[in-house]
Amino acid sequence: MTLVPFDDRDGWIWWNGSLVPWRDARLHVLSHGLHYASAVFEGERAYRGHIFRLRDHTDRLIASGRWLGFDIPWSAEEIDAASAAVLAANGLTDGYVRPIAWRGSETLGVSPAGTGVQLAIAAWAWPSYYGADRMQGIRLAEAVWKRPSPETAPTAAKCTSLYTIGTLSKQRAEAEGCSDALMLDWRGRVAETTGANVFFVIDNALHTPTPDGFLDGITRRTVMALARQNQMTVIERPMDPGEIAGASEVFLAGTAAEVTAVREIGPHRFTPGRITETLMRGYDALTACPPAEVARNLG
Repeated sequence: MTLVPFDDRDGWIWWNGSLVPWRDARLHVLSHGLHYASAVFEGERAYRGHIFRLRDHTDRLIASGRWLGFDIPWSAEEIDAASAAVLAANGLTDGYVRPIAWRGSETLGVSPAGTGVQLAIAAWAWPSYYGADRMQGIRLAEAVWKRPSPETAPTAAKCTSLYTIGTLSKQRAEAEGCSDALMLDWRGRVAETTGANVFFVIDNALHTPTPDGFLDGITRRTVMALARQNQMTVIERPMDPGEIAGASEVFLAGTAAEVTAVREIGPHRFTPGRITETLMRGYDALTACPPAEVARNLG
């Protein structure tokens, strides 16, 4: 398959208040966000012309910026409208939406004093992250890198700096023939994959790690709500790697991953089953609903 570089595509990108041709959306090489990772972003999916849980993503983008010490100079309403506008400008009803905010090039040093804040939003067609058959199950390697303590990094923010170890972990996993990697936290407890939350079915109950050192994902919370609506027991708690062997089903949840079954984590094997399929179908049905109906369904 021929890859189309992201800097050489047709289309439009929203940049600081207006739509600009895709190829013209460029920043200076001496931007603070490039050198010091002073950038935050979101990953969103649109289904049938609606960006799923858009306001939740926009609110998290704004909150992430504040974690990094800056305010994005557009309101949530303006960012929502810009996200919808760039989706429409690119002729998409189903696709991926990527807002990113970063400190600019006014000054360059560890201190960000004097830098302005830039905001861009792009959208493109992006099919299923792990392949069309999400019930088939993917293979996860065991990551060497660990998620950091909240005392050493702004783990509540979706910021670019925290994705470095995810990139390294996924690169190694793919070299080993796996789709992704399961990461532990700084204490050696189960955390997440490089870009999605993880769930384990143990004794017919749904268990998932407490998000005290990684993002409490929007898809994660959606899946938990769907599970409770289906009368499933949902347990958030610290989880040790030794418990993985006791799971009968494992799946991931994330905007890019949606709900994807896992069939292997290191030496452990799993068979995707009823609970995974129920939540996958429920999530897919929910994403097809208009925003008002999504809000009603999630209470």
